[in-house]
Amino acid sequence: MIVHLSGSRKKMSTIVSVLLPVLLALTVSCNAGAAELSCKTLTVSGNPEYPPLLWEDSRAPEQLTGAAIALLQEILEPLGVKLEVRSLGSWARVQRLARVGELDMIAGAFITSERIRHMDYLLPPFTHLPTAVWVPKSQVFDYRHWPDLKGKQGSTLINNSFGQGFDRYAEKHLEIVGVRTIEQSFEMALAGRVDYVLYERLQGQVKLQRMGLAEEFVSLDVPVSNEGLFFTFSKNSKCNTFEFRERIADRLYTLVDAGRLDELVIEYTARYMSLQP
Repeated sequence: MIVHLSGSRKKMSTIVSVLLPVLLALTVSCNAGAAELSCKTLTVSGNPEYPPLLWEDSRAPEQLTGAAIALLQEILEPLGVKLEVRSLGSWARVQRLARVGELDMIAGAFITSERIRHMDYLLPPFTHLPTAVWVPKSQVFDYRHWPDLKGKQGSTLINNSFGQGFDRYAEKHLEIVGVRTIEQSFEMALAGRVDYVLYERLQGQVKLQRMGLAEEFVSLDVPVSNEGLFFTFSKNSKCNTFEFRERIADRLYTLVDAGRLDELVIEYTARYMSLQP
């Protein structure tokens, strides 16, 4: 049996077919707006031993500053979200608090299988960092690949990661002492207590210049890794919604693609070097 729609029913059907896509679009838009409004303040921290990307602000000891924070501020400002940056004393503590949701975001982390369990990574990475083997100039040794570090004593920050592959290799085959500050690692190397220091090339250059030790150390030519550095959301953060992550990621891609971080790194390197020792 064929049923013929009346004129009014035909008209209603036409209206629904026209309005349905609009209503769906409005629903998505409202949900995104609600996600944005639900996160009034984003609490952020990171590795305080990471100039020029991150370091503790001497004028406000409970806060971090640096190129990564400046980039994040430029991402969030158009979204109407306040950025609250905390200095928490150590990189290990930052990761622990993010894991339980006492922090919304970490401003700079490499990908590891352990971190993926409690953090969502925002694409794209905002930079890539080669990690170098740093040695005193008087203690240079041949290094071409990871096995060349066997039988030697290294040092780096507690809970530091240099990429999943190297981390696994180091856990099985290398002796690396974790310390609270990277200055300790460099001082231990100078004193002959360790043979090398593992630290990112950019951060190592800046740290050693500030310590007045730039002429005492050299980074060996081959990096142990070259990893992407990401902004990450705690899975337990109330601000961590799909819509909010997408809005941040869109802004992040635009700024990174325009080379904005490179400009900020130059600016904040100069700021860090101008600080009183």
